[in-house]
Amino acid sequence: MSILEKIQSSNDVKKLSGAELEPLCAEIRAYLVETVSKTGGHLASNLGTVELTVALHRVYDSAKDRIVFDVGHQSYTHKILTGRREELKTIRQYGGLSGFPKPYEAPDDAFIAGHASNSVSVALGMAHARSFNGENYDVCAIIGDGAMTGGMSFEGLSNAAQSGEGFVVILNDNNMSIAENVGGAAKMLQSMRIKPGYISFKRRYRELLRNAPGLYAFNHRIKEWFKAHLLPSNTFSEMGFTYLGPVNGHDVHALESVLRWARDLHEPVLVHVLTKKGKGCSYAEQNPERYHGVGPFDPVTGAMKEEGESFASHFGAALCRYAAADEKIAAITAAMGIGTGLESFASQYPDRYFDVGIAEEHATAMAAGLAKQGVLSVFAVYSSFLQRGYDMLIHDVSLQQLHAIFAVDRAGLVGRDGETHHGVFDVSYLSSVPGMTIYCPASFAELDSMLGMALYSCEGPVAIRYPRGGEGQYRLCLNEPEALLQEGSDVTIVSYGVMINEALKAAENLANQGVSAEIIKLGRIKPNGFELVSRSVKKTGRLIVCEDVCAFGSVGSSILASLAGKNGAFRSCLLNLGDGIVTHGSVDELRALCGIDARAIAQQALRLIGKEEHEEDTSGSTGI
Repeated sequence: MSILEKIQSSNDVKKLSGAELEPLCAEIRAYLVETVSKTGGHLASNLGTVELTVALHRVYDSAKDRIVFDVGHQSYTHKILTGRREELKTIRQYGGLSGFPKPYEAPDDAFIAGHASNSVSVALGMAHARSFNGENYDVCAIIGDGAMTGGMSFEGLSNAAQSGEGFVVILNDNNMSIAENVGGAAKMLQSMRIKPGYISFKRRYRELLRNAPGLYAFNHRIKEWFKAHLLPSNTFSEMGFTYLGPVNGHDVHALESVLRWARDLHEPVLVHVLTKKGKGCSYAEQNPERYHGVGPFDPVTGAMKEEGESFASHFGAALCRYAAADEKIAAITAAMGIGTGLESFASQYPDRYFDVGIAEEHATAMAAGLAKQGVLSVFAVYSSFLQRGYDMLIHDVSLQQLHAIFAVDRAGLVGRDGETHHGVFDVSYLSSVPGMTIYCPASFAELDSMLGMALYSCEGPVAIRYPRGGEGQYRLCLNEPEALLQEGSDVTIVSYGVMINEALKAAENLANQGVSAEIIKLGRIKPNGFELVSRSVKKTGRLIVCEDVCAFGSVGSSILASLAGKNGAFRSCLLNLGDGIVTHGSVDELRALCGIDARAIAQQALRLIGKEEHEEDTSGSTGI
């Protein structure tokens, strides 16, 4: 039996001998590569945190103590060590494990995680709750250097350092130093801090002077004077943290020693850990960004199946073409340059490209500042991440009706990343922004054209929302707010974006059953008076609106409000995602699960037409 096969819970990790830890880490890495090569998922980040996670489970009891991951895409090893090793083969698959920590999976997952920079705030809340309730458990937050680019992380650190609560923040630094360390004294201090002898000496020193607080305080003042006058500044120490590090993040024994010391201090401690993304896998080490989030690949060579053109890549190419003719165009990303298709823009127009890190609020406000000074600013951002910029959309952009453009990528169901990443709330929150124009291209050609309209034919804020992945059956370019794709007499089916493909498939299905469906595609959902929809519903007397967003603030509800009182009696059915909380799985699986695919549309049409005689007609009300 391998060492890994012995691990059925976090307690089993604690029973291992010191000599078994490094072989265990090697087995975990091999298992990660083998498993993720089949399922896809986050690879490089998990390979980089194997030793750190093993050390965490040596020191903490994850079923009782609270281990809070930031983002959480690096939690695969944590899942393996907490009884989910076999289930990892189902990760990100429908009905299988989530790719992020989820408390409903196991009590060892302390908190849901999917977005960055919140772990310190969450952990501090848990530490306060421990004090408030008089309970006894330890709290630890793991935050990456990338997440430290988000302002919320510093809000949490600033408050936590002065809280007096006993908890540990682990800074997983896999790319850059937070503050530049200069001078021989700083190097000496760093070297001492990673030596177990130094940790042991500091522990014995505190224990020795525990009963002599006056002497300890005197010595502490001397030490602080030397640090302030002879050693370079340390931001975390100045905040109020006890700073330990940097520590080699791939030395599991050193990590365990430092984490025990940090835990036992019972005060705010920050442990600075240096790791390497992709550790132990040559191709992931050489190209960690490419192997951050992957589909299935060859575990030996790392070769991945080439993906076709996506809306993101097409957006990036289109923006480059517009920028070539207009020097006033600038692009903004929040640490997602490759994900949003902006890598070519970054290389061609570096002076007009701004990567602000994981700071969507800042990016939105900066876009407003650029727009105020006459720059055509385009902020490319995932739908679920733009949620953080909602206040700035209202306060900084809308109130002055500034012409800032938001390329809202990953709109709708995104698939295997699940409920933390589905872009299903943007229609609701963007529609509430005064003066906002919202385009919904259904094809690459429409995306290109609508980007041009957003740049040059609109005033005020503009959003262009498009999905993850590529286009479907519909590949035309119809830029009207409402476009009639197919005439019919029995039922009106309305949709927008790539969901129009499901409507077209449903119409084919219905035609085979003798039902004539009229298909209307919305190219702009705000502003839109829905005149074409109104005329169609007067003709058919039946309406279905299908969209992959939450029910509240949906386009369907806006259409019903617009038609109420002026269209007479008609039957209607809104197909959407309800409260918007949808699990992970392929997009096709999730559409079927939520009842918004072509089959569900056709079923609802038949229900409205021929199987509802016993129900009274409604005027502008939903069927479900």
